[in-house]
Amino acid sequence: MRESGGAQRRNQGTVGREKGSGERHRGSGQGRLYIVSLGPGSEDHLTPAARRALDESHLVVGYRTYVDLIKPILGNQEVVATGMRQELERVRVALDRALAGETVSLVSSGDAGIYGMAGLVLEICRAKGISLSPEPDGFQITFVPGVPAFAAAGSLLGAPLMHDFAAISLSDLLTPWEVIEKRVRCAAEADFVINLYNPKSKRRDWQIGRVREILLESRDGSTPVGIVSRATREGEKVAITDLENMLSFSIDMQTVIIVGNSRTFTHGSFMVTPRGYLDKYEV
Repeated sequence: MRESGGAQRRNQGTVGREKGSGERHRGSGQGRLYIVSLGPGSEDHLTPAARRALDESHLVVGYRTYVDLIKPILGNQEVVATGMRQELERVRVALDRALAGETVSLVSSGDAGIYGMAGLVLEICRAKGISLSPEPDGFQITFVPGVPAFAAAGSLLGAPLMHDFAAISLSDLLTPWEVIEKRVRCAAEADFVINLYNPKSKRRDWQIGRVREILLESRDGSTPVGIVSRATREGEKVAITDLENMLSFSIDMQTVIIVGNSRTFTHGSFMVTPRGYLDKYEV
């Protein structure tokens, strides 16, 4: 197992609201809402566009753990940080303040459009009849992309995602488990490389074992499996094992598991899923 301790340090958590001594310009019209993707967590992987959005905002809203990651680069912005399962409240605060004429950043880890906050914002806008206007004086939402967790994990493992892949969350909080099982089985039978998000928590400790059973129905136990926790952050852990032994490693909610396809192999300390070049061309 490879372990890295070079990720950015994190400050203590933020509870409720914080108010800085300064204040950002509120602008005109109905304000602006940025949906800011933070990437995997380190400052090095935060895009310039995300930094600009945060700099322009005088209010930053987000899950407490993710806000902690960016506190070192925030200035005098007001911060509203909340805990798990308070996504609706975060969106409500962000929308209310942006509609009141302020510039607001609602932050999300990885890419906000992949298991993040982007979809929920648009769903709530539709449910509440909030009009989104491209006009300069209308209410505008800007989505700022970021490095998704599976891409960060893949880069640490080598090249496991060079061919077709699927991403499946094992959290059954919002999706019935029967649906998740079906998706895993179909992706396995279709020989996709599979990215598993939210594989295990304190309350959900059996699902990853069941998923392994399903995968073994159509894949050999020697299939390479990459296990990455806290990619690019403090406490980063990277391991390459196989489907037979994957449960021997530490797995939690901050882990992304990449299960190779029938052609994935390991070379040294890396996983490789061939694209097919050497089947067609000589080297």
